[in-house]
Amino acid sequence: MSKSNPAILLALTLLLASPRPARADGSITYKYEDYSEEGGRVGVKTQGVVLSQDIGPDSRFGLTSITDSIAGATPTGLPAPAGSDQVPLAHLEDHRKAWDAELEHQFNRVGLTAGYSQSREHDYVSRGWSLNSLTDFNEKNTTVLAGVAGHSDNVETFYDPQRLYVGKQAESVILGVTQLLNPLTKVTFNVTWARETGYLSDQYKLVTQNVEVIPGTYFPLVYGENRPGEHNSGVAYLSLNRALPSVSAALEANYRFFSDTYGVVANTLELRWLQKLGPYVTLSPEARVYEQNAAKFYYYDLTKTDIQPTFTPNPSGPAYSSDYRLSSLYTYTLGLKAEWKVRDWARLDVAYDRYQMHGRDGVTPQSAYPTANILTLGASLTW
Repeated sequence: MSKSNPAILLALTLLLASPRPARADGSITYKYEDYSEEGGRVGVKTQGVVLSQDIGPDSRFGLTSITDSIAGATPTGLPAPAGSDQVPLAHLEDHRKAWDAELEHQFNRVGLTAGYSQSREHDYVSRGWSLNSLTDFNEKNTTVLAGVAGHSDNVETFYDPQRLYVGKQAESVILGVTQLLNPLTKVTFNVTWARETGYLSDQYKLVTQNVEVIPGTYFPLVYGENRPGEHNSGVAYLSLNRALPSVSAALEANYRFFSDTYGVVANTLELRWLQKLGPYVTLSPEARVYEQNAAKFYYYDLTKTDIQPTFTPNPSGPAYSSDYRLSSLYTYTLGLKAEWKVRDWARLDVAYDRYQMHGRDGVTPQSAYPTANILTLGASLTW
């Protein structure tokens, strides 16, 4: 199965983004998410628990546990049969267990957070680490972020019986600043650089090439995709948060620019409105738009290319992939979240998001791109 499924990434983001309760010694948060693509495509049911506990006046320990149940159909990468616009699908099932531990400590104006994480699927194991610092300046009106992270993965493959597992490594660096412009407004700007090396292909994604065996007669040959053995990427992120006390609301807006050595350039714009309805309920409608151009080695098929593919991966050889996620595309998400403050120490939340992806290269059929409904339920207790 794909190791970069957007449902999995969304589930992890939702859990790790749970806010730290103010003036609380500890908290526990439970999240349930149901990501369901229409038409029998991929479905992911995620459950997670986030535990946070103060250790003395200057330290805090956090532990996140996540389990995923994944099932459904996903495009193989092969083109639609002649006379059809439905790309071939393959059924997948998997379970994933992941956990993340963090330890924070405040040294005067500098806060340090060290983390370790692990994720396991039946054919994929990932181990990661992180170290981040937050430093206050200008009477805490300015905060500087600096961090490094890395992970080392083992991927179980089936193309080489003599080498069942292959490796994948990654390192990343983040630098950023958050500035309070006035009591109601703050801005954040971050830049991130990341590097991946090793086995970066998705062994479940295929490409096809029609070969002329005799004049006028073609035979389709099927190969696994072949991505480069190194991938570098950069992200610039800008956000604005503005409180609007006159209408008991707040506005959050952020923009993200992404570029990588695959040739992908992407832009993301997200807007969120937080509206308080009395002292206990907050409604948060949001909208997100994303667009990217195609990777330089994306091909719907290889028939009209000069590429000579191989049956085993060769990271130093020609790169090629028919994975729709590397094509020219755009997505948009519309969502609504409701939060209920049951007590000072108890909160409930529910959210619904509608996610749609569309291709724009005029070649890849729309059937390759998913439409999904995402339901999220949560509860948190503080003490």
